[in-house]
Amino acid sequence: MFFAGAAMGQELESFMTEATIEIASVAGWLWQRGWAERNAGNISVRIDAAGLQEPVTSSEQQEIPLQKSFPRLAGQLFLVTGTNTRMRDVAASPVENVLLIEIDSTGTGYQILSPSGKTTLRPSSELSTHLCIHDMMVRNRPSHRVVMHTHVTELIALTQIKELCDPHKLNKILLGMHPETMIFIPDGVGFVPYLLPGTTTIGESTVKLLEIHSAALWEKHGIFATGRTPLETFDMIDLLAKSASIWFLCRSAGYDPEGLTESQLAELSKIKF
Repeated sequence: MFFAGAAMGQELESFMTEATIEIASVAGWLWQRGWAERNAGNISVRIDAAGLQEPVTSSEQQEIPLQKSFPRLAGQLFLVTGTNTRMRDVAASPVENVLLIEIDSTGTGYQILSPSGKTTLRPSSELSTHLCIHDMMVRNRPSHRVVMHTHVTELIALTQIKELCDPHKLNKILLGMHPETMIFIPDGVGFVPYLLPGTTTIGESTVKLLEIHSAALWEKHGIFATGRTPLETFDMIDLLAKSASIWFLCRSAGYDPEGLTESQLAELSKIKF
């Protein structure tokens, strides 16, 4: 059994195994890129419980209240990286560092379907923000089941430059440095001015931006992105980091990068994948 303390059918266990393997792969890349110092970063994947043929039951009765209610997420299952876990540990031992949680029937609390390893493990401290985003995606973008947060060095560096803390200026850089970014992230990124992490306030601010963007930068902190799979979500973040790196490389060489022109961007925006 993949998760001790939870009774589940083969269908769910197969899905979780595949999703957890992807989470582990991505966690390793985040660590190798230097985007997940100490216990930085978190990942969650929504599982549509309504589509399962067999119900999931848990032997653990404790229910943990949520900061706000999420009626649209009632009964939904989520794979979530644990609080204080290192991405390098998630990569090496995903079963011991990723939890399966179930939102209750009212959307006001959740129950942990314990991993087979650390029974005291709890979900990421950014769980409230993740659930705010998942709640929006169920409504507006149901094919997106993944929320990923990480501390991309190059993107954080951009938001340390006060004159660039503007959505238009950030997107001019990020979409203009490489054609692939415009092709795969045509809606650009949102920008959240600095707020205290781990709160409902920053979660709600992020959700408003993710209603129209697939990624949002947190000033001086990192990025939140959504996607259909962990691999797809990582690819988006990787593209944005590439664009930021090109910009900094040009600036460090003493040049102001030209970037793609408006007509070139318009031409690229017609390419669909």
